[in-house]
Amino acid sequence: MKHARVAWSGAIWDALEHGPDQLRLSDGRLVAQDAVVWLPPLAPVSRPRTILALGLNYADHARELAFKPPEEPLVFVKGSASLIGHKGQTVRPHGVQNMHYECELVAVIGRTARHVRRDDAYDFISGYSVANDYAIRDYLENWYRPNLRVKNRDGCTPIGPWRVDAPDVADPMQLDLQTRVDGVVTQTGNTRDMIFDLPFLIEYFSAFMTLQPGDLILTGTPDGVVDCPVGAEVVTEIEGVGALHNTIIQGAACESST
Repeated sequence: MKHARVAWSGAIWDALEHGPDQLRLSDGRLVAQDAVVWLPPLAPVSRPRTILALGLNYADHARELAFKPPEEPLVFVKGSASLIGHKGQTVRPHGVQNMHYECELVAVIGRTARHVRRDDAYDFISGYSVANDYAIRDYLENWYRPNLRVKNRDGCTPIGPWRVDAPDVADPMQLDLQTRVDGVVTQTGNTRDMIFDLPFLIEYFSAFMTLQPGDLILTGTPDGVVDCPVGAEVVTEIEGVGALHNTIIQGAACESST
């Protein structure tokens, strides 16, 4: 199933996809997809959600940025305020020169994971989504240590539109990815080209930290990133998981120094 979380008629609703244009709300009512505000398609959790994101997890993307592919995962932690929903707007800070989209497969942890073996890793994933983890390269101090302003700005990571149940994704390591900017295809790739695949990552993370239900792993992006101007509509799409739409808007001049 494809799950969504939306705002409609003054309330927050869990919903399911119902045909190409409708959603079925948790009370059974049908609403048009264009009548709601889309939220990140994630169930609430009773604690801060851990969001782990991979840098340079595709060899071609590492080469695109003129770096040797890493021999160990390059990981950073994101705050939950960075997440926004499908059809949301993301601010391009005033004066920046390089704001790149990053089409990424997201794995949603479904149960507590500690010391998980690679062969058992998929048992701990409840579903998948699509993220666009924008990177503002102007603020990058070191390619290997992405700082807070690059990846943790409010609303800088659209996610959605769906959370797809894990059994409905036959092989998450064989999915085509594509990004379109104003209708033009600018990025293509496949999850099979990850340097560190999901079973490796779950084994790796759970060896030294506990993953809890609702935690997220953003798995990195292939090559083909380009600068996104104000007004651009960016669609990041992953086969069988969804097409995530986002629009770039201009930030205020004072934001260039924040």
